[in-house]
Amino acid sequence: MDFGLKGKVALVAAASRGLGRAVAEELAAEGAALVLCARAAGPLAEACAHVERTWDVPVLGVAGDVSSSEDVTRIAGAALERFGRVDILVTNAGGPPAGTFETLSARDWEAATRLTLTSVLELVRAVLPGMRERRWGRILNVTSIAVKQPVENLMLSNSLRAAVTGFARTLADEVAVDGVTVNNLLPGYTRTERVEELARAAAAREGIKAAEARARWEAEIPMRRLGEPREFAALAAFLASERASYITGTSITVDGGWVRSLF
Repeated sequence: MDFGLKGKVALVAAASRGLGRAVAEELAAEGAALVLCARAAGPLAEACAHVERTWDVPVLGVAGDVSSSEDVTRIAGAALERFGRVDILVTNAGGPPAGTFETLSARDWEAATRLTLTSVLELVRAVLPGMRERRWGRILNVTSIAVKQPVENLMLSNSLRAAVTGFARTLADEVAVDGVTVNNLLPGYTRTERVEELARAAAAREGIKAAEARARWEAEIPMRRLGEPREFAALAAFLASERASYITGTSITVDGGWVRSLF
């Protein structure tokens, strides 16, 4: 199936590892040019070199923190300077810390808001005008199953990813006439560094081993296993494609059936 992504330019945030890297690799396999950003310059350079070498597509790496307005401006500016446009935006960031309401400070909330919500707003603000002008664009937000079924001890993620969902659903209506689609991808428990961090947090909180926490999550998933990043990335590539031109305003889970809701 030809996804029609050859020659498109994709900006993928938090792309040096985990879900972001998997999405970047899937888009590269479809022929898209890439702008990858991440905080750590070393892992980012390695990811860029691997993608460019494997799929022979142009790749630009820009180290930066999406929770910083200045860095977002610099990342988007570098993308436009190198390629002249951004056709596909994949917003993504490491999840905010675990914790309950009573354990989280005002500073925790402020930092998490910048990381999880404000970063999305500013990335979209940087590239949306060009998408609307060209009358083609794809905005994909990596959020979480927590927006459909809140996860225990993830007060920040449950709250702020829901805010991203509300923003995206409203924006989808505003830009649909311009040929720009806006969709949210909701990963479940997937074999990434983030899940390992959550397993360690659960282990410390409950006095168990991290492997026991992972086993408990696997038992809750109808498929009885964690997801693989490439399984998540396959949906991202489809939603970015020409084939998905009539899909917008959706929030799609990739969770092995973990969410029990009907919608």
